Amino acid sequence: MNLKYTLFALICCLCYFAVYAQDSTEQKPVKLRQHVYPSIGGDGPILTFGDVKYAGEHVSTVPRFTFFFNMGRNYNYDVTKWFGIFSGINIKNIGIITKASDSLDIKLKRRVYTLGVPFGIKIGDVRGQNFFFFLGGQYDLAFNYKEKQFVDGKKVKKFNEWFSDRTPLLMPSLFAGFRFYPGIGLKVQYYPNDFFNKDYKQTVAGVATYPYRNVAAKIFLVTLTYDFRDPWIKNYGHFRHLHH
Repeated sequence: MNLKYTLFALICCLCYFAVYAQDSTEQKPVKLRQHVYPSIGGDGPILTFGDVKYAGEHVSTVPRFTFFFNMGRNYNYDVTKWFGIFSGINIKNIGIITKASDSLDIKLKRRVYTLGVPFGIKIGDVRGQNFFFFLGGQYDLAFNYKEKQFVDGKKVKKFNEWFSDRTPLLMPSLFAGFRFYPGIGLKVQYYPNDFFNKDYKQTVAGVATYPYRNVAAKIFLVTLTYDFRDPWIKNYGHFRHLHH
């Protein structure tokens, strides 16, 4: 548990220094090279598809749509006008919805909030941002888990855990997509590891059980992304034009 809180604190510090650095550069924009810039961006609406098996048998799933709270900030370096790299930090709401069976209206909704750090490359009109492709990988830190149970459409049970052991602490993923002017895009993202922690143990009536030992769950995301340059970047470009 100490490791989880330490990693969370480190990422929060990273967020703070990223914002502080942005404020500092706003005060002295002339020292910034024009092809190095921050942007307001991240994941917008997310549609999650789950592939879940229990003891080798497929479990019925329902696509999960979420809009809140998905947000982030990116930092970009355009190596040339046709190629660039980026990283950043973002918050995502991802999860799985499973059904007990087709005949019983019993659903389990399970989700985690994550802090993620992506690293990717951009290929295309990266400076003009008219159209380009991007791909890369990301590590997410799961910091909040919530589970809800519904019977015949009525919520009968829910609970919420910070830094739960029910899911892995770190969740790696791969992503690819495209973006077009003025900064809207589409991204697909795949998490190759299991959503649940197979080693999670709980005690029921004095008996230790491993509820996810026989569960295999993978998730795949389709996301509408956004990535807009901060307004001061445009002002800086205008400032440079006037002083040349």
